[in-house]
Amino acid sequence: MNVRTLTPTRLVLALATAGILGGAGVTLVSGSRAHAAAVPVAAAAAPVMAVGGPDFSQIAERYGAAVVNISVSGMQRTAANDNSEDGDGAQAAPPAQFRGGPRIDPNDPFFEFFRRFQGPNGGMPGLPDQGQRQVRGQGSGFIVGADGTILTNAHVVRDASTVIVKLTDRREFQAKVLGSDPKTDVAVLKIDAKDLPTVPLGSTRDLKVGEWVLAIGSPFGFENTVTAGVVSAKGRSLPDDSFVPFIQTDVPVNPGNSGGPLFNTRGEVVGINSQIFSRTGGYQGLSFAIPIELATKIQAQIVATGKARHGRLGVAIQDVNQSLADSFKLDKPEGALVSSVEPGSPADKAGLMAGDVVLKVDDHRIVAAGDLSSRVGGSSPGEKVTLGVWRQGKALSLSAQLGDASDKTAQVAQADPAVNKGKLGLALRPLQPQEQRQARVEGGLLIESVGGRAATAGVQAGDVLMAVNGKSVASVEEVRDAVPGDAKSVALLIQRQGRRIFVPVRLG
Repeated sequence: MNVRTLTPTRLVLALATAGILGGAGVTLVSGSRAHAAAVPVAAAAAPVMAVGGPDFSQIAERYGAAVVNISVSGMQRTAANDNSEDGDGAQAAPPAQFRGGPRIDPNDPFFEFFRRFQGPNGGMPGLPDQGQRQVRGQGSGFIVGADGTILTNAHVVRDASTVIVKLTDRREFQAKVLGSDPKTDVAVLKIDAKDLPTVPLGSTRDLKVGEWVLAIGSPFGFENTVTAGVVSAKGRSLPDDSFVPFIQTDVPVNPGNSGGPLFNTRGEVVGINSQIFSRTGGYQGLSFAIPIELATKIQAQIVATGKARHGRLGVAIQDVNQSLADSFKLDKPEGALVSSVEPGSPADKAGLMAGDVVLKVDDHRIVAAGDLSSRVGGSSPGEKVTLGVWRQGKALSLSAQLGDASDKTAQVAQADPAVNKGKLGLALRPLQPQEQRQARVEGGLLIESVGGRAATAGVQAGDVLMAVNGKSVASVEEVRDAVPGDAKSVALLIQRQGRRIFVPVRLG
């Protein structure tokens, strides 16, 4: 055998062809060059046991055609100085209305406020502070109905005006979004096609930690890419997705995989790949999938009514650490600690109190606060649940009939028509305890919508109203009382992005 100097790749190929890969006398040296010592042809290589995961090739071959690529485009509201990039990497130009035109006088006492919060036009009348830019994106989905019904993530089709579904046979269809549920990140699409390949749906009930799973999707636009890994955990709660008990895996998932299926070794879909935990924006070993049972429940509601509904208890909760467990005389640090109960809520009617620790919902154990949120949020309004509660060192059982998670906003909108129709033009609601903690305020009212004179003055939806004419307000009634009927102007103390300033509003 002639000995030649090869690159490492060529050396491996050469030795593999010769049938002696893995034999004695083979040396690979890192770098651009490598050398091999002569090896007797007759030398017998030691048998090597192949160790690895299962063969997923049959699953990929059989069900890959039911996995689709989704391309979306639409318009998204953006600040005038937003230089973020859209899906194809092109930098968005400032909207036309911000190129030239009158600006607020720099000598105006409110110039700094409007410069910071309202964009370059200062929120002046007739000069919108925000514009729109075109956005594009890609994701994945999978066909669950031969008639063209497709499951994907809600965030894949968010802000989309056009949704294009591309099949593996290269056919393309414009899809209709039947419905989208941001709370669970599930969306249902429909394309005009027949006799399409579909995937079988499984169950997460028997899915085990350590079990092999397979993902198919379009990471970075590379269609029908197959990756595999194992289940790392089940029932994982994430801070921003309390309704979803995620399946955590180490399957390589990247941008574009969102909405694609997660298969078990039997070729059944057990989840929808939804999120990754990453410090870089790319895969770092932590991937999260929505359980298929939750996704199909949302699908059924969307197909039937066009929207999804979620149960609501009406409590603010937190995790129980060891110190809290000791304080409440719990055997171990688990459960959902109730920090506040909303008056008139299902929790209030059931007799739940601040300081209670919820340990069970029906027969389901509550280990962390997120378990309670996902269990309640995954239930339907009107369902009756039994709460296992720990109160002052004793266990008790309470019965609650869940409300509708959407009722709260609807009731608020109906509760303050006088404010919305009044001189200010504000629709307000009190901040919830968790919102107060997030905004680092005590009291205050969230401005849900704004029109009329307040909008002209520069007040925006999402602002927090802290005071009227220097008087703190925590209810709609206090706002009404603080605005005299004959007032020609009023000063609103507004908090936005952690900063406060009085905004004058002319009333007459």
